[in-house]
Parts: sequence; structure tokens; C-alpha cells
Amino acid sequence: MVTSIRVIVGIIASAVSIVLYAVPILTFKRVIKEASVREFSCVPYILALFSTLTYSWYGFPVVSYGWENLSVSGTCSIGGIFETLFISIYIWFAPREKRKFVMLMVSLVLAIFCVTACVSSLIIHTHHMRKVFVGSIGIVTAMSMYSSPLVAVKQVMRTKSVEFMPFYLSLFSFLTSLIWMIYGILGRDPYITSPNAAGCFTGILQLAVYCIYSRCKEPPKKLSDTEQANDMDVVTTCEEANGFKP
Repeated sequence: MVTSIRVIVGIIASAVSIVLYAVPILTFKRVIKEASVREFSCVPYILALFSTLTYSWYGFPVVSYGWENLSVSGTCSIGGIFETLFISIYIWFAPREKRKFVMLMVSLVLAIFCVTACVSSLIIHTHHMRKVFVGSIGIVTAMSMYSSPLVAVKQVMRTKSVEFMPFYLSLFSFLTSLIWMIYGILGRDPYITSPNAAGCFTGILQLAVYCIYSRCKEPPKKLSDTEQANDMDVVTTCEEANGFKP
């Protein structure tokens, strides 16, 4: 009974997560149209790629028991395709210095992932220890992504405007984290439950801040030219962090 419920929850979480993975398409459509990455940062996308690669491997039968985490592996594999596409577009339109930095970071991420995959498959010989090893790395990468929305929260508190933290994006991010957390609890899997519990916390925080400042009667604080140039970077960070699951 529990297994059946977990499968259903996993399917629902996968469907919502894939939609959220696609959110940054709007951002990159603008990048392509303007043929410029402006002040956008590619770091959230690189971290998301690292996390999707790690959890794709985590859900694979080499690490997990059979296909118990098929939903996780399948969803993160699709997410990895999205992240690869976004990073490729960024590299194509980025200036030389930014391009070199992004390629260096991507190379580092891929190297770490390859080492993780080799160690877990060739050196560690039990599923339990493989899950501990890969899952621990997954928690670190997921936590780094879930901390990204705090940038948007800081922006809202500073400007007293919720313009750069869309309500529905925050709401669906919270709901998706909640669903994946339930999925982890049903499977008694701390490596899925823990990061999504953190996602629930940041989601609740975003919704609380939105409710407070959406009612704020004080006019939004005017920003300097430099701060305005960074606004779209905040939007990108918020979109990408909310798009990352599980």
C-alpha cells in the first residue's frame, strides 16, 4: 500500500518538477532575442546541473535498490537536459571572460560527478554505502540550490517590492518540495527528505515575505543603476532555484 502511494506521489512530483524545470525558458528566450547574457549569472544553472546529475545517478539501480527511485532518476535526467541546454545557450552568448569561467566550472562539476560515479560503482560494493556516499553529496548540492531563493527574499526586503519574486513560482516551488519530501518520507529516504524539507522552509519563507510586502503601502525603493542591472540576475536566480527539484 505504502509503495503504491509512493509511486503515485513520485509521478505527481515528477510532472510538476518538469514544468518548473522549464521556467527559465522565458529567461533564455530573452537572452537569445537580445544576443546577450547581460548581468545574468550562470552559477545557479551549473549547481542545478550538478544536482540533477548526482540525483540521476542516485536513483539508478547501481546506487538505489532496483528502480525504487525511478521517479527521481527520470525527473533529474530530464532536468539535466534542460540545464545543459540553458548552459549551452549562456556559453554561446556570453563574453569571453564569462564563457571561460562557466566552462571551467562545468568541467569541474563534470569531473567531480565522474569521480563520484566511479567511486560508488567500482570501489563501494554495497547499495547502502553507495546511497550514503552519493546521497550525502546530493544533499550538499541540493542545499546550495535551495539557499538561492534567499537572494530574492533579500531583494524584496530591500526594495519593499515583490516584483522579482513571483507568487505562483514560490507557491509551486513550495508544493513541489512538499511532495518530494512526502515521497522521501514514504520511502524512509533521508537523502531525498532532508533537502526537500529545506526547500519547504525556503518556500514558506518566500510566501511569508510575499504576503508581508505585497500589502506594503510604502512605494518601492528606487535602486541605483548598478542595482537595477542586477535585478534580472535576481529573477534568474529565483527562477532557477525554484525550478530545481528534488
